[in-house]
Amino acid sequence: MRILIVEDEEDLSRALAKGLRREGYAVDIAVDGVTGWELADTNEYDVILLDINLPELDGISLCQRIRQSSHHNDVFILMLTARSHPDEVEEGLDSGADDYLRKPFVFNELLARIRALLRRSSSVKSTVLQFDQLTLDSKTREVWFENALISLTKKEFGLLEYLMLHPGDVISSERLLEHVWDIHADPLSSTVRVHINSLRRKLSHHEPEAGERYIQTVQGYGYKWALSTAAKKEDMT
Repeated sequence: MRILIVEDEEDLSRALAKGLRREGYAVDIAVDGVTGWELADTNEYDVILLDINLPELDGISLCQRIRQSSHHNDVFILMLTARSHPDEVEEGLDSGADDYLRKPFVFNELLARIRALLRRSSSVKSTVLQFDQLTLDSKTREVWFENALISLTKKEFGLLEYLMLHPGDVISSERLLEHVWDIHADPLSSTVRVHINSLRRKLSHHEPEAGERYIQTVQGYGYKWALSTAAKKEDMT
């Protein structure tokens, strides 16, 4: 999944980006509100981490601008701020934010809140996705085929997770590139196809032709996870 950090404290934004990338997220950074708007308006993000006290364009105004744009209604906005007065929290949420996290915060709590926001866009309300013998856990970042752990790169995991979260949808390479890679990805490269082929090989290692059967190519359009119904829900343990 792809995240935009809009935060003028550069040490904090770099630390957040490093931690999120380590967890497998694609991350872009803006250090002021105007740049944040330019990135949000031209790219497709799953979550925006938004500070309120920003130069040039404050976080409340930026949040309102994003919500007023018909192209960005489905992005989740999590405000990160040192403000703690109830009226300020109310202002942030009323401006269009989906969640609010006060500084300083524990990084693991931020991760949990991001996962919770991402589950809102899916019929699956657990960190676990399961189909046949295949299980993906977005919290532990592990994928299992029956009792065998599948070793995936971060990008392979991101592709598999995104496809499984959108069962039956035909998803273009451009859309996968938008959500699994950051702003530096080359849209003209074959990187999505290369990673899809690698992912298929790893799945098929555990069951012949599983990769081709699970991840289907729709000629001229993209790829889809071959499910006619939503992924099974798993209870949290």
